[in-house]
Amino acid sequence: MPARILKKSWFIKSIFFISAFIILVIGGITYRNIEDLNKSSELLTETYELNFKLEQIFSHLKDAETGQLGFIITNDPAFLKPYESGRENINNSFAELKELTKDNSALQDSLKTLNVLIDKRMDSFLKSFRFSSVGNYNDPNFRENFLYGKNLMDTIRSKITAMIDRENQTLNERQQAYESNLKVTPFFLYLVLLVSLLLMFLAYNKIISDLGKLKTYNEQLEIFKESTKQSEVISQHGNWILDIEENTFTFSDNLYRLLGEEPQSFKPTLENFYGYVHPEDLDKLEKEVHKMIKNENLPFIYYRIIQKNGTIKHFKAYAKLHVNDDGKKQLLGITTDITDEIEHYRILEERNQELERNNKELSAFNYVASHDLQEPLRKIQTFLSRLEDKEYDTLSDSGKRYIGRINIASSRMRLLIDDLLQFSRTNKTDKVFKITDINSLLEAAKQDLAELISEDNAVIKADDFPAINVIPFQIQQLFSNLISNSLKYKSQERTPEIHITYTKIKASEDDKLTKPKKAYYHKITFTDNGIGFDNTYAEKIFVLFNRLHNKDEYSGTGIGLSICKKIVENHEGYIMANGQPHIGATFTIYLPA
Repeated sequence: MPARILKKSWFIKSIFFISAFIILVIGGITYRNIEDLNKSSELLTETYELNFKLEQIFSHLKDAETGQLGFIITNDPAFLKPYESGRENINNSFAELKELTKDNSALQDSLKTLNVLIDKRMDSFLKSFRFSSVGNYNDPNFRENFLYGKNLMDTIRSKITAMIDRENQTLNERQQAYESNLKVTPFFLYLVLLVSLLLMFLAYNKIISDLGKLKTYNEQLEIFKESTKQSEVISQHGNWILDIEENTFTFSDNLYRLLGEEPQSFKPTLENFYGYVHPEDLDKLEKEVHKMIKNENLPFIYYRIIQKNGTIKHFKAYAKLHVNDDGKKQLLGITTDITDEIEHYRILEERNQELERNNKELSAFNYVASHDLQEPLRKIQTFLSRLEDKEYDTLSDSGKRYIGRINIASSRMRLLIDDLLQFSRTNKTDKVFKITDINSLLEAAKQDLAELISEDNAVIKADDFPAINVIPFQIQQLFSNLISNSLKYKSQERTPEIHITYTKIKASEDDKLTKPKKAYYHKITFTDNGIGFDNTYAEKIFVLFNRLHNKDEYSGTGIGLSICKKIVENHEGYIMANGQPHIGATFTIYLPA
């Protein structure tokens, strides 16, 4: 028997119904056997009575015959008494036999035949008496009648014997059938009882097993109930149930606590609950509750309550319809205290406003950096240029050296201001994505660096790119910075070469992507043959103002790769670096497909 059937509740019910049915069957069989026994006993008694009456009739006839012989021999009338009483006794016995055999037509027919024979025998007695009364024993008619009477007695004896034998045979047949049935019945009853006990044993085991599970479930339910109560307290929410048909409420203990009351301190009704609702929110809540009862649904609603101590709390409520197996409808609701959330939201709003002010100040700083800071820098460079043109020859060697350093410092200052402006632009929120031909953006970046590429005789090889949804000017800036970075850190021993490859990948198949946000990515790889770097610094090179080389060895502000990282992050992508000293560097970009 499959184990899953044993776990069904209907299986236990079926076993009990089957067991009850078997008990009824056993009772029915037992009752039938008792009835058969009674019938057999009745038949036996009836047969004995029938046989007795038949033998009694024959006995009366024999008495009459004996009386006849005695009268013939002695001619004494005293011997006629058995004959006289015999006739009456025979009639009485026949009446009783007819009553006993009224349901047996065969016996009734035999009794009629027997009655005819007895009547003939009684007539024969009368004729014999006539001859005896005159003493005419030698009359041939007397001898004939006497012999005829003897033959009638033999026939009657045979008839009665046949009837008795037939009744005994019928009785024996019925007795054998009953005994055969009686032999089979105990075995059948034992077998049925055994099956019933087996079924009841299975049911008992299942009940014991279910009771064990029920006990475990009850223990788990108690633990869950307690943990639910604790979670209500911790998460500041309370549960309630509305019985739609009976229009009655049930409140959890913590719902009372949220109202500032002791658990079950008042009857859970709408009217009592409304007493805590803020007057300004009461009308709105009543309308929502009315719609809830009508539509059997309660979407999220927000309202305030006032505790008895005057504290105002913000509540959020939600309910969903539940229909049990009996078709009973209930609304299961949850009410949450969101006062802390409201307060956090207010603080967040204040911080957002502060951040907006900071953004405005940053925009003002960008304006100052792009105009006011560069204006004195341009004047410094202008006056230095004039000083070099007119007074350079009259300056001492140390003066010429100082002017050279001022020129270098002012150039680095201008470059730093430009890079900072460029970095700040990548932080702006107005990022407009467009389906763009990436090949054209790469060509535009190469045009911007055409002079530098030409000076270094750099070779740039790139795959064909598809159109991608990007922020166009930022991707062009990304390409420009990466190409510029490769040319800046070129090897003096070989011609600069930059290989740009493209593939579309499945995120789950790339080992470098851990916890990717998208399923597919555009993978763009920049590989150069420059001086490379130690992979220990693969993460640090993207940090703002971080430099791996001395500013006297290589120009730059340490902002370029930080801008690249910011641009990729604006596209919700990833950028990774991999370097080999004196061999080259590889920058891998992943943009969401």
